[in-house]
Amino acid sequence: MDKLRNMEVFVTVAETGNFSAAAEKLGISAVMVGKHIQQLERHLSTRLVQRTTRKQNLTEAGAVFYENSKRVLEQVKWAESTVEGLQTAPSGLLRISAPVSLGANVVSPLLARYLEAFPHVQVELTLSNARVDLIEEGYDAAIRIGPVGDDRLVARPMKPYEMVICATPAYLKKFGTPATPEELKNHSCLIHAVWNHSDGWKLTNTDGSTSKWPLSGRYISNDGNALRCAALQDAGLLLQPKVLLADDLACGRMVSVMEDFVPVPRPISLVYLPDFRPRPKLTSLITFFAEQADY
Repeated sequence: MDKLRNMEVFVTVAETGNFSAAAEKLGISAVMVGKHIQQLERHLSTRLVQRTTRKQNLTEAGAVFYENSKRVLEQVKWAESTVEGLQTAPSGLLRISAPVSLGANVVSPLLARYLEAFPHVQVELTLSNARVDLIEEGYDAAIRIGPVGDDRLVARPMKPYEMVICATPAYLKKFGTPATPEELKNHSCLIHAVWNHSDGWKLTNTDGSTSKWPLSGRYISNDGNALRCAALQDAGLLLQPKVLLADDLACGRMVSVMEDFVPVPRPISLVYLPDFRPRPKLTSLITFFAEQADY
């Protein structure tokens, strides 16, 4: 006995009011409709439909079974749609927000490779150090540095945000190489404008205490790449993400210093809103980023 088919026929009878109308809607004979109902009633050992010459009314048991059958069929339909959704090729627009330096140097190249793998998807990447509201501003996903801070969001971890302290060989030759945070007061330190006393990067001193990267200096900018460019002109010591400086360090334009005192890496997360509906484009992005964990 095909229980789901029997339930489908029964629900159609309940909603159309008689076997003939149900048969027409389902594309089967009225006799076959009757057989499905009889199979159900024998299986349940109770009468579901009160038959008359013109109309079929539900019994008390039939009314209860109708409501439950309808919910079951809706669940089955939803389950089928989720599988169908996963089999659909990702397509459409993905709106993503990311912090400026991380977004330009890590997220943007990742998205370029993602688009190559999924040719029917479009991406709109917004770079901002402000935390966007995914619901209010209509973003599909965002990259967050540090605690997520919103229990409405699903967070997938990415490679931690590592920092490096560095300067050009010319600067270090002229002013010396600092060995501890205490020595920074004798150097020109390049300052990021968004750092303040509450969220500045903490360095570990030799006595176990912590101190902040200097929050005042002769050169301040709100852009990490601008600070990098100044440092390459021998303007001072730089504290910036390793991903921003990887090429400069690799070719010797910059030299890493005070490696034992660099701030603790901060977590990075890809965050998005939970949704039980299939979303092929977002699912493909999440999977792609997870597979590119080492960038």
